[in-house]
Amino acid sequence: MSHSLPQGFIDAWQNRQALMTLSTVDTQAHPNTIWILCAELIDDKRISIANNAMVKTLDNILQGSQGSLLMIAPEREAYQIKGRLEHFSTGPYYDEMKAWLDPKFPGKGAVNLYIEEIYYGAEKVL
Repeated sequence: MSHSLPQGFIDAWQNRQALMTLSTVDTQAHPNTIWILCAELIDDKRISIANNAMVKTLDNILQGSQGSLLMIAPEREAYQIKGRLEHFSTGPYYDEMKAWLDPKFPGKGAVNLYIEEIYYGAEKVL
């Protein structure tokens, strides 16, 4: 699937609040939400998220959970990015994450969120 990200989303990403939330579910559909501080928009298909201390979230990702990343931009604009998740503890995606991650964070692994849908509030924008 090829797509271009809406300019409003790109602008919001560049001006977002640092703290975001990442939600996953386990195999019984029990939700889990954690704070995310370290994430990079790599291109129009993928966001890289540093796994600094994931436990339940990592279990959910390894069991095939999709994810939802919620960010707040100026003027209280909320964007929700949904998609498939993968975790890497070695290899090129891991190396990429270590290159952009501030060394004060452990960066135990890299989580790729493959952008499938973006919502601005309740409005689907991608």
